[in-house]
Amino acid sequence: MTRSSRRLLGVVSGAVVAGAVLAGQLETLSGPTTVMVHGTDIAAARAAVAATGMRLVTEYERIGVAVATGTADQIEAARTRPGVTYLEGNTPIEFTQETSNTATRGAEAAATLTGANGEALDGSGVSVAVIDSGVDPTHPYFAEADGSSAVVANLKSLCLLETSTSTDCVVRVPQFVDTDTLSVGGHGTHVSGIVGGRPTTLPDGGSFQGAAPGASLVSISTGAVLLIVGADSALNWVLENHEKPCGAAVPASVCPPIKVTNNSYGPSGGGEFDPNSATVKLQRALAAEGVVTVWAAGNDGGDGSASLTNPPGQDPTGGILSVASYFDQDTGTRDGVVSEYSSRGAAADPSTWPDLSAPGENITSACRPYLPICSTGLDPRNGPGPLDVGTFNTISGTSMAAPHIAGIVAQLFQADPTATPAEIEAALKGTTHRYTDGAAYRTVDGHPTSYDKGTGLVDVVAAAQSLTATTTTEATKSRKPGKPTRR
Repeated sequence: MTRSSRRLLGVVSGAVVAGAVLAGQLETLSGPTTVMVHGTDIAAARAAVAATGMRLVTEYERIGVAVATGTADQIEAARTRPGVTYLEGNTPIEFTQETSNTATRGAEAAATLTGANGEALDGSGVSVAVIDSGVDPTHPYFAEADGSSAVVANLKSLCLLETSTSTDCVVRVPQFVDTDTLSVGGHGTHVSGIVGGRPTTLPDGGSFQGAAPGASLVSISTGAVLLIVGADSALNWVLENHEKPCGAAVPASVCPPIKVTNNSYGPSGGGEFDPNSATVKLQRALAAEGVVTVWAAGNDGGDGSASLTNPPGQDPTGGILSVASYFDQDTGTRDGVVSEYSSRGAAADPSTWPDLSAPGENITSACRPYLPICSTGLDPRNGPGPLDVGTFNTISGTSMAAPHIAGIVAQLFQADPTATPAEIEAALKGTTHRYTDGAAYRTVDGHPTSYDKGTGLVDVVAAAQSLTATTTTEATKSRKPGKPTRR
């Protein structure tokens, strides 16, 4: 992969322009292109779009961004309009594709620990939003005992369809619709299974479950070919709907609030962290409202001489996590290796390093054999039903590591529903198993960490115990006579 084109290009009169796709085409552009117009507020962004004659595609109202298409002249004019602070190009991004719930101690946590709701620590009572190619809600890996699906909300991004006249880019589709097949993808179904696949035994005797086999899944399909506007629109939908993802009339007992998003995609070759991007504004707004954002670190390898990690995952905001890929060498042990393909940060710049590692190599999950991603798998296996031919497969990548963490975050929020995203991150990073393969650990911000594997391999049992112990201790310290506790 080449270095990312999504980077700050410099200050011009008026707004800053980001993205070579935008800046590099303005002089030669023969037709319209899509940009994100950042304003001091949404009114300023909206006014700039209207004044220049661009076509409004959608709005991210909470962060003051209007997405629009326009010609080079219109874009040049927009950046000098009052209140416009930034113009951002619609850059291409890619899915970061290439089990081990034993190595993470996730299966042990589900079997031995209970959440605040009194149920096994399996992520129940929490929804995970998976922003990806889509999902097959009818796949046997998502089947509940009552015949329903673990996918409680099914959505699709239509942002850049020329036939669309609405600025409401993300729309609900019937719960049974296979959006992954519509996208000709497969990636999203595999990733969703890693998050929340239900305990399933295959005819060959294999037994599998997702990281959080009790969590609810909200799928937002961006299609198999990604542009940043589609992915950002999905994050914006989560920001606006995380408390009631199935609609105001549906109770939390049926459709729990979203507490974590999984993002197994990114620009090719890593790139520089851009704090002014819509992605970063959206994930920081989500963190402020109690939602963790999980990113795949990327599949560009590296040797530490330069950063190749996914830019949004470099955000230092508490509750925004970058995940490297760990390989247990198919043994379930905790002293394996960093996957060769897993993107490394720059050894001299800890801000670019992954936060922690999770299993990402040789991961078996839900697939359909006719979909492109699934057809690359190395070990097709039949599902539990007589017609489930080749419906599980084994794939590798940080795309598979990130959903392990997303599911584990659901488990931690079940353990302590009052935890903040920053507390979740601290519990995860403070309890990792520091396997020794790869670069040496250095202490940064109080944690031993490294440029290739972050703080080490996630340990679900230790993280859950640390989180609940910290909550109890802090509550006791803050208690005063006649006063309620902090939590």
